[in-house]
Amino acid sequence: VPLLFHKVIIVGLDNAGKTTVLYQFLTKEAVLTSPTIGSNVEEITVRKTNFLVWDIGGQESLRASWYSYYCNTEIVILVVDSTDRERLTLTKDELHQMLAHEDLQKAAVLVLANKQDVKGSMTVAEISEYLTLDSITTHSWHVQACCALTGEGLPASLDWMQSKVLAN
Repeated sequence: VPLLFHKVIIVGLDNAGKTTVLYQFLTKEAVLTSPTIGSNVEEITVRKTNFLVWDIGGQESLRASWYSYYCNTEIVILVVDSTDRERLTLTKDELHQMLAHEDLQKAAVLVLANKQDVKGSMTVAEISEYLTLDSITTHSWHVQACCALTGEGLPASLDWMQSKVLAN
């Protein structure tokens, strides 16, 4: 029997912590990362639910090609650097542009408010407000505080992802 994989993409601006999140999901430890050119892909299993998780480079030159990963995506993980107030508007624009794409009509959205361990980082409530998450009525969404370096908040994220795909 072929394995059924649920496709997940991890997006966000450069330096948000996408690759760290991916490998923390996979290995439960922090790995040394460098800027992602292209993508990394890993299989992650949560209690018999298999995810194929794509971590896509977030540098400006690469964001234009995010759409090429959208097809059949069930969950979009948007990683936000909770300390990067200056670029939150940019993140918001990218998010709402993504959600308007026809290939993501059925996708659920998980916003990870990363770097919560850093003093002065924005709260989940602040980030939700900045990203105008309440205005999203076309997609199921959830926002989770996390620290990719320690893994805090990530088990809860995987639980939410699993409950979403099982509900479908």
